[in-house]
Amino acid sequence: MTRYYEDVEVGETIDCGSYEVTKEEIVEFAEKYDPQPFHLDEEAAKDSFLGGLVASGWQTACLCMRQNVDHMRDRRFAGARGVDDLRWIRPLRPGDTLSVETEFVAKEPNETYPAIGNVTLETIGRNQRDEPVISYRALGMMERREPIE
Repeated sequence: MTRYYEDVEVGETIDCGSYEVTKEEIVEFAEKYDPQPFHLDEEAAKDSFLGGLVASGWQTACLCMRQNVDHMRDRRFAGARGVDDLRWIRPLRPGDTLSVETEFVAKEPNETYPAIGNVTLETIGRNQRDEPVISYRALGMMERREPIE
């Protein structure tokens, strides 16, 4: 069933599944987008304050985004207006399993574009020990079933 702006409720929470991150993809992402030693090289990472190889925070955010998209395909999202309060709480390491949960925390009509409504979603990613790894508030837009006039 396709879900529009009118169909989501504040407080609705979605379990967006989990994903196990590998050393190879951490290094591959870092080589392309965030080539810092603690993302690229296990030996160099051991000497960092992180004590070992870790995923880029940007990679962690991308993994959360993928989980959100995969588990909310029934919702008619029309894009995003930005992200607030992005926090990298603890590192994501090779072999960690990232579990993602997203809650609709606010919604309001969009006065400029009557065909959409604004939604605020709070996402938290946790590792396999249920420790928070990342959190952020996404400012999204959803299609309306019937535009306001």
